[in-house]
Amino acid sequence: MTRIAVYDTTLRDGMQGQGMSLSVEEKVRVAHVLDDLGIPFIEAGFPASNPKEAELFDRLAHEGLRADVCAFGMTRRRDSRADEDPALRALADSFAPVCTLVGKTWGLHLEKVVKVGRDENLAMIADSVSFLVAQGKRVIYDAEHFFDGWRDDPAYALECLRAAAGGGAENLTLCDTNGASLPADVAAAVRDVVAALDTTIGIHCHNDAECGAANSLAAVAEGATLVQGTMNGYGERCGNANLTSIVPSLQLKLGHDCLPTLEGWTEAAHYLDELLNLTADPNQPYVGKNAFAHKGGMHVAGVNADPATFEHIDPAAVGNSRDVLISELSGKGTVIAHAGGALDDAAAARVVERVKELEHRGFQFEAADGSFDLLIRRETGDYEPLFRLESWRVISEKREDGRVQTEATIKIWVPPTLDGQRYVSTAEGNGPVHALDNALRMAIGERYPHLRDIKLVNYKVRILDEWKATGATTRVLLDATDGTDTWGAIGVHENVIEASWDALVDSLEAGMVRTRAAEGV
Repeated sequence: MTRIAVYDTTLRDGMQGQGMSLSVEEKVRVAHVLDDLGIPFIEAGFPASNPKEAELFDRLAHEGLRADVCAFGMTRRRDSRADEDPALRALADSFAPVCTLVGKTWGLHLEKVVKVGRDENLAMIADSVSFLVAQGKRVIYDAEHFFDGWRDDPAYALECLRAAAGGGAENLTLCDTNGASLPADVAAAVRDVVAALDTTIGIHCHNDAECGAANSLAAVAEGATLVQGTMNGYGERCGNANLTSIVPSLQLKLGHDCLPTLEGWTEAAHYLDELLNLTADPNQPYVGKNAFAHKGGMHVAGVNADPATFEHIDPAAVGNSRDVLISELSGKGTVIAHAGGALDDAAAARVVERVKELEHRGFQFEAADGSFDLLIRRETGDYEPLFRLESWRVISEKREDGRVQTEATIKIWVPPTLDGQRYVSTAEGNGPVHALDNALRMAIGERYPHLRDIKLVNYKVRILDEWKATGATTRVLLDATDGTDTWGAIGVHENVIEASWDALVDSLEAGMVRTRAAEGV
């Protein structure tokens, strides 16, 4: 069994896709998800390229990740010294133990883009790598447009790799930057490179010809031992090679040693889609909702007799589940595991049925762990609401001077029992949800003072049935944190304020559950 190093570039290359953006807090959460999967290399981006990236590297330096965080950069500028290049200095000064350097390989780019001679390009590669190695960094060299360069001039493409290896790079990653190569071409090139060099070889593919995963597998078959890609194939143009497909194929089908387990694979893939406010592709291999779905007739009979008749792997191996017919048995194991084994089969079955009912209405719990915890408690009788709602009201007023003022009033009973105390609270906000949040915290802050420490750090709204226009159902996803933990809450309703209210209440009640658990109550 060959050890294949998985190198994730979701936080850098993945974010170059259209509409892709994450806050620093969200990127830190993604890093932890990847780290929990056991991915050994997490590329975080360009340190100090902008304040957001600088803050991210400052945060990651203190997150205690087991993975090696990789800082990404480029070879030195032409006609300058590596030790005087500000970008290389930023890499050297970063906490990241690994630096990934990209350099040119293709003559077309040398002539049309960077406008340097071939000898100068070789010097730029060697100088940059050796400088970082001398600074105590491990260096992975990304040979940009390698396969285009190989087709154009294979001898020079090898010279570029030798320059990086001579500078001390521990891995030479061959990049199909345009995503134009086909598996046979990649296999032939990698075979020749592996035969010619002693340094370990990696592969970095894009998906413009729908061959990103196939090209990566072809490279490994010919001796590559590091695979770069992004979760769910995020990335520029048609995306990067999709790790959610590549890693299971390598580990489960080809027997390579990639990650400790893939049992959290599907959950992680869906979580990232939710975090990015993307609709998960139901037909995605391995992790898609339909990847192991069987609809009636002969397929169901075959799966009932032996799942291998219509399933190429056990869905549980990647944390997915079989969807045959709606059954009180399907998904119980996942619910029981989420509840830490505290549920019996009957309770788990009730939760599963409730989840199916809610998902039919538009709920998705992958990134709403706080709401899911509360759902389990509601179905098992272990739920304690913070209050009983009498009513809430929101008024928005736009004035002649253009200002919009929003005011919310809530009436609640705390505790929610018959002998509870009635609270009436009014607050303003910069929008209806903000005003409701302020009013609710004012009302319950005296009774539950620690809830004041819970902050909302994210708010996303998605239209579920766009054809209904302004009458469409909306899904609201909130993230909340107490400074230590972060959790998600969800609300779905035709009225966006009601959906937001439900998610807001869930976020606070989930925070109360965590507080009580921490206090042993």
